[in-house]
Amino acid sequence: MKRAIPAPGLTPRSRRRSLPLAAAMGVVLLAVLFAPGHCQAVTLPSLRIGMDDAATPHQVSVLVEMLLIFTVLSMAPAILLMMTSFTRLAVAFSFLKHALGTQQTPPSQILVGLALFLTLFIMAPVFNTMNETAVKPYLAEKINAEQALKEGLKPLRAFMFKQTREKDLALFMSLAKMEKPRNKDDVPTTALIPAFMISELKTAFEIGFVLFLPFLIIDMVVSSVLLSMGMMMLPPVMVSLPFKLLLFVLVDGWYLIVGSLVRSFGV
Repeated sequence: MKRAIPAPGLTPRSRRRSLPLAAAMGVVLLAVLFAPGHCQAVTLPSLRIGMDDAATPHQVSVLVEMLLIFTVLSMAPAILLMMTSFTRLAVAFSFLKHALGTQQTPPSQILVGLALFLTLFIMAPVFNTMNETAVKPYLAEKINAEQALKEGLKPLRAFMFKQTREKDLALFMSLAKMEKPRNKDDVPTTALIPAFMISELKTAFEIGFVLFLPFLIIDMVVSSVLLSMGMMMLPPVMVSLPFKLLLFVLVDGWYLIVGSLVRSFGV
């Protein structure tokens, strides 16, 4: 029998011999580095992290600013969903895609992007007011952080009050066992936000029902025609889809739907 040729490299015995040699070389290297003639050349960096009180907004440390920015970014999706027009737009576009029956066309990413940019367009006056009444005065040191937060919430609360039904608001006020508010200022934001959400969902479902009606009529007509012709094996969806798309294009559907959605917010 042929003897197996060992693979090139260190054998177990040579490895055991090399370990003490490597340890000795490490000790010699440390001795040379920290010798009296070299101690002055070797310097180790020191790290110091501290927080001091800031007298002005401009003196806030970079670390705290980064922490606040990441906190806001992590909460941005929730703020966008709960306190803006995004919910109504996204739900209405989802109903439209299901009413057309086009499966994955247009893709969900495109509809979400369209809803996002329409949200920015609708909320631009509110954001501008918040910037003028809260952000700029705070940076100019005219108001403190608490006043800036209070002033910044006023335009956003006014927008939500305009779109919220009194019935929904009364529901959350009663669930929280709060007294009947004398005016809008007595309504807490914690009750206003969920009331605004369910009001938006109700409005979006009403819009979805209106969107489904014309396409439902087309499906019923196509199904009746195919049944009368004895074509029961042919799916009605395959025949009705081109007619749906034709109707949607002829009436300029995107123009009508987007315009109606934007006007529903009083823009």
